[in-house]
Amino acid sequence: MIEWAADDGALRVTDADNTELSVRGADLVVGGPGPDIQRPVDETVVATANELRFPHAVVYAFSLGSGEQHELDLGGSPLSLSPGEYIVDIDTDIKTYLRFSGTATIEKTDGYDTITVSFPDRTRVLLGFRSHHELPAGTITVPDSPEAIATAISHLSASQKTDSPDRTYPSLRGHPSLLESGDDLEIPDCIREDTADTGIEVVVPPDYESLFVAAPLAYYLQATLRTCGRRRTGPDRPQLRLPERGVEEQLSPMPELEHDVEQLLRKTYFLDCLVRNVGPHGTNLAELNVLDALELDADALYDASPERRLATYLEVPYTAIEHRLPDWHLSTYVAPEYESVETLPFLLDRMSMIYMPRTSELEGKELVERSLEDFYRGVGDENGAASRASAGRVASVDIVKPELRNGRVHGWLADGVPIDVFKSTPEAYHNRLDYLERSSDSTSICVVLNDPEMAGEHDDVAEIYRQRSEDLSMDVTVGESLTTADLARVFEGEYDFVHYIGHCETDGLRCPDGYLSAANLDQCNSQTFFLNACGSYYEGMGLIEKGSVAGAVTVTKVLNDHAVKVGSTFAKLLVHGFSLERALGLARRRIMMGKDYAVVGDGTHSLTQGEQRFPITITLEELEEGPGDYLVELDCYSTRMNGSYYFPHTEDNEYAYLCGTESSFTLTESGLVTLLEEVEGSVIYDGDLYWSTGLSRQFKR
Repeated sequence: MIEWAADDGALRVTDADNTELSVRGADLVVGGPGPDIQRPVDETVVATANELRFPHAVVYAFSLGSGEQHELDLGGSPLSLSPGEYIVDIDTDIKTYLRFSGTATIEKTDGYDTITVSFPDRTRVLLGFRSHHELPAGTITVPDSPEAIATAISHLSASQKTDSPDRTYPSLRGHPSLLESGDDLEIPDCIREDTADTGIEVVVPPDYESLFVAAPLAYYLQATLRTCGRRRTGPDRPQLRLPERGVEEQLSPMPELEHDVEQLLRKTYFLDCLVRNVGPHGTNLAELNVLDALELDADALYDASPERRLATYLEVPYTAIEHRLPDWHLSTYVAPEYESVETLPFLLDRMSMIYMPRTSELEGKELVERSLEDFYRGVGDENGAASRASAGRVASVDIVKPELRNGRVHGWLADGVPIDVFKSTPEAYHNRLDYLERSSDSTSICVVLNDPEMAGEHDDVAEIYRQRSEDLSMDVTVGESLTTADLARVFEGEYDFVHYIGHCETDGLRCPDGYLSAANLDQCNSQTFFLNACGSYYEGMGLIEKGSVAGAVTVTKVLNDHAVKVGSTFAKLLVHGFSLERALGLARRRIMMGKDYAVVGDGTHSLTQGEQRFPITITLEELEEGPGDYLVELDCYSTRMNGSYYFPHTEDNEYAYLCGTESSFTLTESGLVTLLEEVEGSVIYDGDLYWSTGLSRQFKR
């Protein structure tokens, strides 16, 4: 769903996920809805202008006359288009296409933050927009039967818009249909008709463990998922099959099936990301030399059928590419039971790996030791810092140690409260869909201070939110010493984010006139939250059950100074596009007991968008052998948009990198300053976490 409005010389476009795009231009006049643009879009708009300005993006221009493709060199000269008819692809957070006739010049600004498309005269332009995030198309009813669930999973890939390697682009994978429980298997005709017949089969035993683990592979390959072992015909162990080509790849039974699926999915996905570059949306990837080393014909593979392409990939040894694979962005650990089936479409929408949940007890001081391992070395501990705990009783949480597999971010959909993961529930994912349908012109934030002694954090985060509101449509409300009734109205009101600063005890969040428990709310209409109070885990889970999507909580008592550090850093990262889990993961490493903080609900959820399309973290180290030179490592990935790429804006760089692949450069001090000023991101330097634009001042001479 795309909505647009024109005002003050700008065209503002928003989608159902609150992603916002502003298109500005000299004498821009928007005429209204337009005709088809020959690209997959949700909405088209006709406009006239001399110049159009977009946020920083990768840009391609396609000549409809000659068929030639041109790419804007983000580190070099402008792109000049000779007279002709063109479609320009601008890869912003909301996918944008321009169609026009004539000549044009496309260039970036010196600060890398804006792309301009200029025309010699006022020109009629057709703009097309496509949301990267969509609501599910339909619902499949499925009974408590492994065979029926396998069939239902086979039809979830109907949401994909192509079976070519371009499906690695997030914008070409729609949200899978929902799954709901029922007595009989019911698949709407429109979903059956949209399910591709790729000739690929994934065969697993008829148990929930195997079905859940194999689901991401079957979904991405658009394969038919079948069960084995109960009939006399067919294989009696897991297989990946290409019947028309006579290929049968033997897979291991559980638990080794997890390893086989992980390798197959990572290998196939990676090779598709490389092969897609010969298509209409290619770029100069740093990883492309892998195809030459493997002697793979990208042109032939791009045009090949899905089964032929997969057959070629199966011949590539995993060990030949293992060292070049980007880190996988997300893994979720799911209880293998019928009640978990409804979460599968949401996990597949994020392209999450799925594993079985396994835990062990933490031993002795292991929680403290694990906290210290993640702590940014060089930051002094606040000895004697005041505790945020009050004289009241704080709810205790029994923490367990999860057995984590491959993944940058980990989610937990099972019993127990493990460290190093976000604890989610089926309600959290369904709540997210409800918020996608809630129309809003801006992001609304409420900061609540319910203890005057904690005014320091209150002032810090309120200022952070207000500063960010200068760049985004954001409304900030501040409340102090709210009563139970007033605080209830906050959570029941339609805020996008509530930042509570105060005390939490076994009876709930402390107010001047008593305690507010989430259990006493009729519903919670606050999309996200941060309960920066001691032992707020159970209240946070209660808010998820009542309607929230995700939030940050504590699992024990926390020191006041620690809470201030985590709260202010979390606020900064959150309003610049970091997901809740990634924002809290970086923020809590600033204190020695960071494991006291956790995310509940859908930790992949983001409150707003950032200046960069994907959140970026820079690790900075001064080189001893070259005074004034710095080793810079860029880490860019998204828990929502696997398959995308980023372009490091460093001097002389000409390559893009797949998200999940770290890039490293050696920069002079002046080059470092330029990078920090141009990239809005977090920076790990000298034992602490900084914001790039603020840190840049330390290196100016």
